Amino acid sequence: MLLIGGVVAAVVAGRHADNAEDRATATRTVRAVIGSEKAEFFADPDVVKALAAKGWAVKTETSGSWAMEELDLKGYDFAFPSGKAPADELAGKYRVRQPLPRPFYSPLVVLAHRGAAQVLAGNGLATLEGSRGTLRMGAYLEAARHDRTWQQLKGAEQHGELTGTVYIATTDPVSSNSGALYLAAASYVANGDRVATGDADLDRTAPLMRKLVSVQGAQQSSSDATFRDFVSGVGNPLVLAYESQVAAVLNEGQDAGDLTVLYPDTTATSDHTVVPLTERGRAFGELLGSDPELRRLAVRHGFRPQGATAEFARATAARTAYLNQQLTGVRQAPVPTSEVLHEMARRARG
Repeated sequence: MLLIGGVVAAVVAGRHADNAEDRATATRTVRAVIGSEKAEFFADPDVVKALAAKGWAVKTETSGSWAMEELDLKGYDFAFPSGKAPADELAGKYRVRQPLPRPFYSPLVVLAHRGAAQVLAGNGLATLEGSRGTLRMGAYLEAARHDRTWQQLKGAEQHGELTGTVYIATTDPVSSNSGALYLAAASYVANGDRVATGDADLDRTAPLMRKLVSVQGAQQSSSDATFRDFVSGVGNPLVLAYESQVAAVLNEGQDAGDLTVLYPDTTATSDHTVVPLTERGRAFGELLGSDPELRRLAVRHGFRPQGATAEFARATAARTAYLNQQLTGVRQAPVPTSEVLHEMARRARG
């Protein structure tokens, strides 16, 4: 009996030890809804491996950043929209404590084919330096206000694809962060370099914002979709994108063709912000911003890590023909509150 009791005790003790070891090495899996522009980052085998080395795995689903408000996020560990405004909205809805982790960011840029960029430059709407340049937002908005067409711009007759109204194709500002940030930057310039704060500012800028959106017709809800359309050679000659999308393609060594990257002289920066819905989600979000390997991989996917411009500069040193590493000549427009930005987008959509 004593022998049998000893064996049973040893087996139980062994199981406890095994369970303790399993708990120590177990992979913690988190579930998240993310902006589509981060899908390739989380699907990258090197990112999966780096997370696994830290004991993490993540299951993601994509959504437009503003559309996340309409989702039932019960059972998710975190949401990861593309901007601070939709993140703050979600944080308020789910009573998430501040501060929210912000691992990386990306300024908005305008993609153009070389012919279109040269025509803009020849008509004072842009300046060029090789395969990158600056979009003069004031001049562009003035052209939009007067419904300027490509045919009215000198030099456009040499490019058969440049026809119709000059406009920048964006995502739907009601559901997508990039489209909303575009309106934020445009309204700031149109409002005399003042951020919209209420009805008076919205009333003043609404007609122009409506023109910027209505001329586009149907809009995508995903920045990834508009970017892929441009890269494949279809769609509008001018497309709004995240700098990270361009940098990621260049870092992969893909042929950029006649791509020209225009940095608006007044733009908005997309702060990719984690909204932790569980403590596990918060720990994961903080890891994204603090772990050196994950930061390196974020840069490889074109994102700028918070608080360390040198990391991005080193990684993109060979891409300066396309990328404005120091954002020279670019100013950041303040983003209105979530409430004002929502109303601006609603009015722009008519």
